[in-house]
Amino acid sequence: MLIASVELNPALEPVNWLLGTWESDEPGQGGFHSIKPFSYTEKLHFSHMGQPAMYFMFSASPEDSSKPSHRECGFIRMQPKTNRVAFIIAQDSGLVEIEEGELTGNQLNLQTQKLERISFASKPHVQQMCRVIQLRPDGKLEQTVSMATDKQPLTQHLHIITCRQLS
Repeated sequence: MLIASVELNPALEPVNWLLGTWESDEPGQGGFHSIKPFSYTEKLHFSHMGQPAMYFMFSASPEDSSKPSHRECGFIRMQPKTNRVAFIIAQDSGLVEIEEGELTGNQLNLQTQKLERISFASKPHVQQMCRVIQLRPDGKLEQTVSMATDKQPLTQHLHIITCRQLS
């Protein structure tokens, strides 16, 4: 939740364009070598509480349902006075990761730096994630996620475009 009375920490100014709630108005597309292609919707929420970390929550659902099928939450941190950014992510599948990368204009390019999973996570195990999030000139947020497992090389897994929701 965005606390209006709390000023944004200056460390987060470079990524303030993420703040708010975003929802897909058209289904995104997903797939991977080991699963059938699928369509999905997603709601993204980015907020802050004045600290040098932004909170986020992503919730994805099958195109024909509002019941979430996948969730991710975590924090975004910027290295002060640089374009270096980190996402600290926990997924409902039991995967926890740190993605780091760079902010160039209104585009984040991230890749896995550290990845851990619960001991009974389903196989194949994810080995690497790459994520590109960009604010397009039309004001929409576009996200592309690529994934590698212990059986498949890095391949595009998800692509979705979301629109900012008015409060």
